[in-house]
Amino acid sequence: MNSAGSFTIGPDHPALPGHFPGHPIVPGVVLLDRAVLVIGAALGVEQGDLRLRGIASAKFLAPVAPGERVEVCFAQEAPDIIRFVLQVDGRPVASGALTTGEATA
Repeated sequence: MNSAGSFTIGPDHPALPGHFPGHPIVPGVVLLDRAVLVIGAALGVEQGDLRLRGIASAKFLAPVAPGERVEVCFAQEAPDIIRFVLQVDGRPVASGALTTGEATA
C-alpha cells in the first residue's frame, strides 16, 4: 500500500459534541471524508473531485480520539477500486474499499 498522507481532527470539530460527551471519538463518516480527500490529493485530483461512486466496504476497528494523527494508506486495486487502511500509531483503526469512476445508468 502507498502512504497518502495524514490528517488530524481537532477537538473543536462540529461533529464531536454528540460523540460522546466526556469521551469524544471521531465519527466514522468524518474519518472516511478526510481519507477520501487525502487519497484524492495523493492521486493528483483536485480537492473534492475524486469521482467517488460509493463505499464498497468499511470496517471501523478502533476508536479515534480528537487530536490523534491518522495515517492514510491506499492501493489502486483495479481501475475503479481503491483499498485503504487508516492507522493511528501503527495500529489499524479503519479499512475498506472505495469504488470510483463514472456511474452507469
